[in-house]
Amino acid sequence: MMNFKNIKVISFDADDTLWQNENLFRRTECDFCKIMLPYSKKEKAIKVLWNMEVKNIPLYGYGIKAFTLDMLDAALKLSKGKLTAEETKQIINLGKKLIKSPIVLFEGAERTLKKLNKKYKIVVTTKGDLLEQENKIYRSGLDRYLHHIEVMSEKNKASYARLLKELNIKPQEFLMVGNSVKSDILPVLEIGANAVFIPSKFTWFYEDGDESKIPAKNFLKLKEISELIKIL
Repeated sequence: MMNFKNIKVISFDADDTLWQNENLFRRTECDFCKIMLPYSKKEKAIKVLWNMEVKNIPLYGYGIKAFTLDMLDAALKLSKGKLTAEETKQIINLGKKLIKSPIVLFEGAERTLKKLNKKYKIVVTTKGDLLEQENKIYRSGLDRYLHHIEVMSEKNKASYARLLKELNIKPQEFLMVGNSVKSDILPVLEIGANAVFIPSKFTWFYEDGDESKIPAKNFLKLKEISELIKIL
């Protein structure tokens, strides 16, 4: 069970917690596979792309720019270096299209932040490219409800501990809300803070986590973000 009486700061993950994101990447993967049809079937193209994403994380990090480079790396591998200039341009345009995609908030997201920021300090804690993530937040219109924006290179125990120090709060005063067991839930619980898990219909394969590993203490699972209003 979770004790809410000590919470002072509520932090929300951004992609696939406040707004739709992974569905756009899935669509782009399909478009990438169409470009790769002269060289590979869809199943192989997806597998090579996913492997390239994981391999390149230490080098490129996260975000659309990194994903675009991953697509180019995967395309070069699938085509055995025969990728044409036109195909290269098409892949780059897929990345540009992703960057320009409209921000579609999940139902109840803005209403929840608007309601909760009257009682708590509201933070967005995300990872990826700084410019890209800040741009998404401002385009979403949710920045008006935020006390702080934190873009991390990686969401782990050390990063969350630094954030709490920066916010000058104790772990029991911090609540993290997100859709990733790996990034939003487990590391937060490990430092003694609180976490709410809201599964998303689409979650990036790299962020998948085993729910059975989540300790019951200081943890809650909800179906949708607006449920927070009822319990806080």
